[in-house]
Amino acid sequence: MNDIQLRQNILDELEFEPSIDAADIGVAAENGIVTLSGHVRTYAEKETAERAVRRVKGVRGIAAEIDVRIFGAKETDDDDIARRAVKMLDWNVSVPKEAVQVRVLKGWVTLRGEVEWQYQKDAAFDAVRDLAGVVGVSNLVTLTPKLSAVDVKKRIEDAFLRDAEVEAKTIRVAVEGRNVILSGNVKTWSERRAAERAAWSAPGIISLDDRLTIG
Repeated sequence: MNDIQLRQNILDELEFEPSIDAADIGVAAENGIVTLSGHVRTYAEKETAERAVRRVKGVRGIAAEIDVRIFGAKETDDDDIARRAVKMLDWNVSVPKEAVQVRVLKGWVTLRGEVEWQYQKDAAFDAVRDLAGVVGVSNLVTLTPKLSAVDVKKRIEDAFLRDAEVEAKTIRVAVEGRNVILSGNVKTWSERRAAERAAWSAPGIISLDDRLTIG
């Protein structure tokens, strides 16, 4: 697929996504590397745009240069964002009570703390990303499992077999301590993302080295 066709496919996918106003998003493509520019109204919209681009066949990498421009009479105060972020974390049953701390500076939210599972870290991010006034989120929450992982390699391989998006036989898994290395080949960007999600589902994992190639 040439870059002109890839760019058009991405524009079509952005237009197809109902939660995005794609009018102010620019797209450039070169050798499968996509650059997104322009601006959107919320950080959640920016994240959704990036996910939409990842779904497009032929995308090998993304440079996200989209700005978040908050529309309204005035910007939301940082202390107000922080209060609402803490409430959302407290209400989220997937986030352990008082495990995650919030810092807000000029609309940018930074999350810190310790949780046991990757899904809890992801839940903390999801809890604050849609708040009005948020222009970005840094998720610095760390994973500190209480229990050691048992046969992590097998757990990940079993997860591959259960996932309809993953061709398990083309992916190799290596475990070094609490670190996972994925190698081999996948057909699409979305399959690579599915493989990463499956690997992160294993308890005790603190880092993932994704060496999968697409093609």
